[in-house]
Amino acid sequence: MIENSNSIDDKKYNKLIVALSILIPVVVAILFGVKIPNVEPLTFLPPIYASINGVTALVLILAVFQIKKGNRVAHERLMKFAIILSVLFLVMYVAYHMTSDSTKFGAEGAIKYIYYFILLTHILLSIIVIPFVLITYVRGITNNIEKHKKIAKITFPLWLYVAVTGVVVYIMISPYYI
Repeated sequence: MIENSNSIDDKKYNKLIVALSILIPVVVAILFGVKIPNVEPLTFLPPIYASINGVTALVLILAVFQIKKGNRVAHERLMKFAIILSVLFLVMYVAYHMTSDSTKFGAEGAIKYIYYFILLTHILLSIIVIPFVLITYVRGITNNIEKHKKIAKITFPLWLYVAVTGVVVYIMISPYYI
């Protein structure tokens, strides 16, 4: 059986996708535990990276509207922008946690359980979405449109959930920042 060029193009990216899907969460977990001594805490970052999550959510929605209108160029630009925003978020998030102590959620009762549910699903899905985003992106740039559409239907809601819950988590914990 002869493979089509789309399958070959997809496969040449597979090792990179697997490596990044493992490397990113591992590096973040390691850096999360590193504290840089004698550095001013970057306490101004949480509202910025929460806003980046909000903008990411809007960009993802706009990208879907653009592709539904048939505007592939705008869709592609918006998706690249969403990836850049996600990387910026991650860099700021890690920088904040390397210079500042984690903030404890101070509320009690049912809201505490709601917060931790949202936080836990946000964290888990932010790890799970990495290979989905990368595979979806590769299928788009290699012009493997049918496979791109198929996985994008899974990637979009996962990524949107991560972006939106990032804002929700910030709003819920922001009263407890020192």
